[in-house]
Amino acid sequence: MDREKILAEAFLADEYDEIARPEHYVAAGGIEPFDFINSNGLGYAVGNIIKYVFRYSRKNGVVDLEKARWYIDRLIEQATARGEE
Repeated sequence: MDREKILAEAFLADEYDEIARPEHYVAAGGIEPFDFINSNGLGYAVGNIIKYVFRYSRKNGVVDLEKARWYIDRLIEQATARGEE
């Protein structure tokens, strides 16, 4: 069964799946970070920031916020090196 069909079935049934639809990645209304990141064409670093901030209260707490900060710090370094303000 393909990913989209699994997700559609899980969404319609309002069920969670450890692989296709983990509970810590589903917000009220069924929005998942993966879908938000892809639909907005966000890159790897920004996508990870969103993922870690989104799930921190449901999964790893402050550790996830620290992971998000690590990616933010890398983005700041890259932007500074390019001369962005």
